[in-house]
Parts: sequence; C-alpha cells; structure tokens
Amino acid sequence: MARKKSVIRVAGGRNTMGAADGAPGSMDVAVQRLGPGTDPLAPALDDPVAIEEPLEIRLVYWAESEPLQKSISITMRTPGNDVELAIGFLFTEGIIHSIGDIDDAGHCGPPAPQTGLRNIVKVVLQSNVTTDLDRLERHFYTSSSCGVCGKASLDALSVQSHFEIKGNNLKIPANILYELPDKLIEHQKLFDRTGGIHASGLFDASGTLLESREDVGRHNALDKLIGSQLVAGNLPLHDHGILVSGRASFELMQKTMMAGCPMLAAVGAPSSLAVQMAGEFNMTLVGFLRDGRCNVYTEAHRVISETR
Repeated sequence: MARKKSVIRVAGGRNTMGAADGAPGSMDVAVQRLGPGTDPLAPALDDPVAIEEPLEIRLVYWAESEPLQKSISITMRTPGNDVELAIGFLFTEGIIHSIGDIDDAGHCGPPAPQTGLRNIVKVVLQSNVTTDLDRLERHFYTSSSCGVCGKASLDALSVQSHFEIKGNNLKIPANILYELPDKLIEHQKLFDRTGGIHASGLFDASGTLLESREDVGRHNALDKLIGSQLVAGNLPLHDHGILVSGRASFELMQKTMMAGCPMLAAVGAPSSLAVQMAGEFNMTLVGFLRDGRCNVYTEAHRVISETR
C-alpha cells in the first residue's frame, strides 16, 4: 500500500535563515546593573533574556492496526521551529528514517495560559512504519552532553545510522573555514539580543552558510537544523559540514553522523568521546575554530591547509 504524503504543519509558513516561525525567542526582564560607573539606586532597566520553555514531543505509532500515542520526550527549548525540533529529534534518535515515515506533524493542545505558547508537538507515523518500542522506553541520553559512554555505545550507533559517511567530495580550505564563525554569528539574532543562546549552521565547501537555527540547548539547535533539512528533502548531507557555536560533545557528533554529514566544526573544545566517535566513523572533527586558527582532530584530509 502506498504511503500518504507527509503533512508537516509549521506555524508562520516557510522557515527562513535564523527564523523562529513567529514564536518569541526572548523576553524583557527587570535587571539592576552593578559595577563601576553605575548607580545602585537607579531604577531597574529592562534587559532581554532567551526564553526557555518545555516542549513535549508526542508520537502516534501503530500496533496491530491500532494507533497508540506516547509522550516520548520533554525538552527545555527556545520556542520556534518546534516541529523541526521534534522531527529532527526523532530522526537523530533513530525512531524515523525519512520524512516519508511521517503522516502528520504539528502543534496540538491549547496555548499555555501564562505565555500563550503551544508546548506540545504531535508526530503521527504512517500506519506501515515499524516502531522500535524498546527504544521508546529508554530516555535516550540524559546528561548535559550524553548519558552513555563506552565502546558498546559506539557499536550501537553503527546500527542506528541510516547513512554511510562518505564525504570524500567535501574539501574546504582552512582560510574559508576560519570565516565561518563570523558568518554564523551574523545570523544569530537571538544571541545578539540576549547573549545566551546556542546556534548550529550548515555550510558547503565554498564556505556558504546555507541555514542556521538557534536554541538555549545546543542539541536542540542541531535537531532543529537537521529537522529542517529532513523536511526539505536534503538528507544525507554528504557534501556539507555543520558548525556549532559551543563545544563538540558525543551527542552532537552522533546527530551529525545520523544526518550523513562528514564534518563537525565547533567554536569550542571537543570531548574525548566526540574525538573517539569521529575517528570510528571517518568523520572530520574541528575544534577551537576561532581567531583564524583551529585544531583538526580526525580525518584532516577534508581541510586544505595553506601548507598542504
């Protein structure tokens, strides 16, 4: 039986670079500024902070021709691109393998009374999609970077991944790579307002920043980015790289690998398990990408240095 066409309902229409599909990403709070040159008796001033709100992801799957609904995740996120976040999460955790696995996706439930935000996204799978119930019962990765470690976890990832890391066509000059953090920050509208937000960006071999997403959670920012590319039909990302504004953790390496992307570049430092995983799956891992320099930890052939 042929699958129905997926219906992806994204508030505010088509997403664009750095957009948050109409949802507010920041709010003003009263702040008392202290320090040299300030008046401690002066009235409080408004200062923008990044919004952090819970998002519940509900999955409707099929068992013996009957639809079953399960809440599979609650994540603290910055509102905006919520449907992309939910779809990206399901994909990078191996619950779905293509956009065709989804029958319908969108917000559900009433707006929250205090904020007016809709904090539930329901994803309905096609009736002929097989669901890994054991995976749904687990709570995925549970700490700030990841809640799993060891060789057994890396071995499991090779089963989860739907794409082989190829990426032999991706070659990027180091001087082009050095320019990417400034390009990303130009599109970080929420970071410019609040100073408290992460970003993930997609780039090609020419150094063009193709898409970006922001969130208070670095893993959420990457799920939003990968979800946007899945919805657009652009996976696998064999000839692209991903840039993250913070450090490179195992979890971010895993999500990058799931998208078939051969390169992860980070403004900050990598973790030991991120380096181990990059080597295991032939991925290029770049760290400390700032101030016209970087460290390349694995598969350095994809970065063309001035002396090479």
